[in-house]
Amino acid sequence: MPVEAVIFDIGNVLIEWQPERFYDAQIGEERRRAMFAALDLHGMNDGVDRGDNFLEAVTAFAAANPAWHAEIMMWHDNWAQMASPEIPHSIRLLHALRAAGVPVFALSNFGIQTFAIAEKVYPFLNDFDRRYISGHMGVIKPDAEIYRRVEVDCGVDPAVLLFTDDRADNIAAAAERGWQTHLFDGPQAFADRLVSEGLLTAEEAQ
Repeated sequence: MPVEAVIFDIGNVLIEWQPERFYDAQIGEERRRAMFAALDLHGMNDGVDRGDNFLEAVTAFAAANPAWHAEIMMWHDNWAQMASPEIPHSIRLLHALRAAGVPVFALSNFGIQTFAIAEKVYPFLNDFDRRYISGHMGVIKPDAEIYRRVEVDCGVDPAVLLFTDDRADNIAAAAERGWQTHLFDGPQAFADRLVSEGLLTAEEAQ
C-alpha cells in the first residue's frame, strides 16, 4: 500500500548515540570496556527512557557503584556530548518530506529531561508533525503498547505507516503490527527507499 506517513526514530537515525565512543575518548577504551562489563549502564538509561528522573537515576546508580562514581556521573553531566553529532542527510530528508506534504512523526526511546536537553541543542526536533517520546508515555520500544498508542493517536492506518529505526527488535515489533519498515543503516539507503516509495524525488532526497 502507498505510504501516507513516515515515522523516524531519533537516536542513530537523526542524532548519533554512541556512549561507548564518548567514554573511549574520556577514559580510554580499556577502562570503558571494564566499566560497561561491570555495569548495566544501558539498563539505567532504559529506566530514564521509561520516565525515571534523569538526574535522580544517574545519581542513584553512581551512589550504588562508588568505584565508578565519576564516570557514571558523566552520563548526566556530558549527555549532550554523548548524543552527538546530528546526521545532516537524515535531517534533510525530514524537512524534504514535510515540504512535500508528507506527515512526519517521531517515535523514540528518550527520557523526559534528556529530550528537553536535546530540543535545545537540536532545533529540528521541533519540526515533526507529532512526537511520541517514551519518557512521556511511560513505555519504551519494542513494547507493543507504544506502537498501539501511536496508531490510536495519529489515526493513520498501520499499513500505510513507514517506520525507520536502527534496531532490528524495534523494527520487528512494528512489522508485527502491520507497519511498513526500514532498518536504518545510513541515510542514503533510507533516501533511496523514500524515492522508491514515491514520497520524494531523487533531487529532493539528496
